[in-house]
Amino acid sequence: MTHSAPTTILVANRGEIARRVFTTARNRGLSTVAVYSDADANEPFALEADAAVRLPGNAPAETYLNAEAVLDAAKRTGADAVHPGYGFLSENAGFARAVIDAGLTWIGPSPAAIDAMGSKTEAKKLMEAAGVPVLTNLETSEITEDMLPVLVKASAGGGGRGMRVVRTMDELESETAAAVREAESAFGDGTVFIERYIESGRHIEVQLMADNHGGVWAVGERECSIQRRHQKVIEEAPSPLVERVDGMRERLFEAARAAAHAIDYSGAGTVEFLTNDKGEFFFLEVNTRLQVEHPVTEATTGLDLVGLQFDVAAGLPLPAENPPELNGWAVEARVYAEDPRHDYRPMSGEVLRFDFDDVVSSFAGPHVPGIRLDAGPEARPGRPAVVGVNYDAMLAKVISWAPTRAEAVGRLSGTLRRARIHGLGTNRDQLVSILDDADFRAGDINTAFLEKTHPEVSAITLADGAAVAVSAFAAAAVVEAATAATRPTRHVRSGFRLFGDARTTHRFLSDQAQNEDGGQDDDAVQVEIVRSSRSTGAETVTLGGEPDVRLVEVTPGDGVTRDTGTPATVVVEVDGIRRTLTVHRYPGGGVGVDSALGPVTLTERPRYDDPADIVAEGALVAPMPGTVTSVSVAVGDTVTTGQKLMTIEAMKMEHTISATSDGTVAELAAAAGDHIETGTLLAVIDTPESDD
Repeated sequence: MTHSAPTTILVANRGEIARRVFTTARNRGLSTVAVYSDADANEPFALEADAAVRLPGNAPAETYLNAEAVLDAAKRTGADAVHPGYGFLSENAGFARAVIDAGLTWIGPSPAAIDAMGSKTEAKKLMEAAGVPVLTNLETSEITEDMLPVLVKASAGGGGRGMRVVRTMDELESETAAAVREAESAFGDGTVFIERYIESGRHIEVQLMADNHGGVWAVGERECSIQRRHQKVIEEAPSPLVERVDGMRERLFEAARAAAHAIDYSGAGTVEFLTNDKGEFFFLEVNTRLQVEHPVTEATTGLDLVGLQFDVAAGLPLPAENPPELNGWAVEARVYAEDPRHDYRPMSGEVLRFDFDDVVSSFAGPHVPGIRLDAGPEARPGRPAVVGVNYDAMLAKVISWAPTRAEAVGRLSGTLRRARIHGLGTNRDQLVSILDDADFRAGDINTAFLEKTHPEVSAITLADGAAVAVSAFAAAAVVEAATAATRPTRHVRSGFRLFGDARTTHRFLSDQAQNEDGGQDDDAVQVEIVRSSRSTGAETVTLGGEPDVRLVEVTPGDGVTRDTGTPATVVVEVDGIRRTLTVHRYPGGGVGVDSALGPVTLTERPRYDDPADIVAEGALVAPMPGTVTSVSVAVGDTVTTGQKLMTIEAMKMEHTISATSDGTVAELAAAAGDHIETGTLLAVIDTPESDD
């Protein structure tokens, strides 16, 4: 089969995957076209393309899932090829056919192959016939108590959406219905199936690359066992388990190639398996597209998988009989705008700064040991990135490559720990805690790592209480420096006393002060600065309380005047040990403090709270913007702590709002279908204490 090589690539996707495809296209001298929703008009991928076409609206159904609008954009811009990325229309056989019927090159597998794997139930039958080990599907009517837990899974998609673990029979109906709703929202197809759930299995997948001339590569395996809500968080290549078990790699590769031949596959794809520690494995699915975690395979093979997709789509054979040998180790961490400490609550708002050290490449390689950064948004000085609620919460993939696993893991942990991420909460602390965990370092991991075996890593913060206090002290020193810079020369300094030490008080709200219902705890970090003038005339500035902190020096930088450029540098002595902290102040009162003590996000607060800002006792407010999909209680109902009150859909996932105390529903301020913003009143619970 021969095709003419495309000259203009339209990417029917958004964010970092669009930027990734554009990188290879530019390297090959090809023109690029982006499509973008209204929410994405100023995103880097839309601005970097040679041409960009607006898809009116924000909802996926009217934008990135709108096949007709995407094809119209290709026609208007003269694009002659379409790359679907992952998610959205990437595994939609109807869209693939429409692209081909329009006379365009489809950079993906054949529609027939997508169809064959599009239904996970039918895919299992094909794989079983091809000799690939599979788990048997279960009918709802045949499920009994002793068969639990079971997994309800969307037939048309992946990424953790439309997936529910059912542990009790009375949950089966409601959790299946929830999976159907999520699958319908994410993929436009609410079909689900049920299979046995293996609690402590490992998720291992094989990267395929196949041409249209019979050539099939099993490029390498990846381990993706660290997951939250069945969505991958950390991936690596090769797999620690496969490295340990003799002959396992060969058996995995043989099964993956058999899967490819069974459906006459071409292009990039991934065969996913569920395995146990003995090396047994069972087929899960074939992802008929490029995977989010493909960079770890590129880093350990030196391949450009997107470039190979281009070549296969143009009719070229694979460049050799066998893929390159594996070289070194790569680990990828997904940075999400979410709060793992509070049930992975998605975060939305402004990312003020997003900087990483040791970055040697972006969207390619790396070809030398170091960090590869594939990011969707970019936060520049004076121009924050805005994260909304319409799409996936992933901000970036941070990939390390080194000769050994220990070095790759250590490098990635250090880079994430030192990263300057300001303005919006992320899962960065959780990622570092996972990478530093002794069992993870030993390669002893499974899919229950976060939920069952090591749930504590999700609660760990890199900065402890003492570090928050020291960071707040540094921020207060910068605030005072800013005040002094604007004060007339003859003005008496803040906190002046005729006799004794001078004392000034500053209040900050720490990002660690969020409580379970999405509000803020009452106890903001309070810093009392004590200025002592001795007979020598020297002035000592200390933190009143624990730990013992003395200010050594403040180098103002732009951070003093709330500029988002050069930060202020603060040198302190903490219990006699010298520490250097950098402080960025932002318009609106946000403060980012970075040091070896741990990253701390603060918000400057007035000395006394405005009574109007205080939320009434028993009031539950929205922890995120989104849409109320269901309300489970009525006014007057008696509820208990933890009972489900309503469900909110945000970032294509459902989130439960639960009662924070026993009591009676006194008010319901939101109904199903309502669009809400962060802080919107949802309900009021009267408790016996509040009645008294």
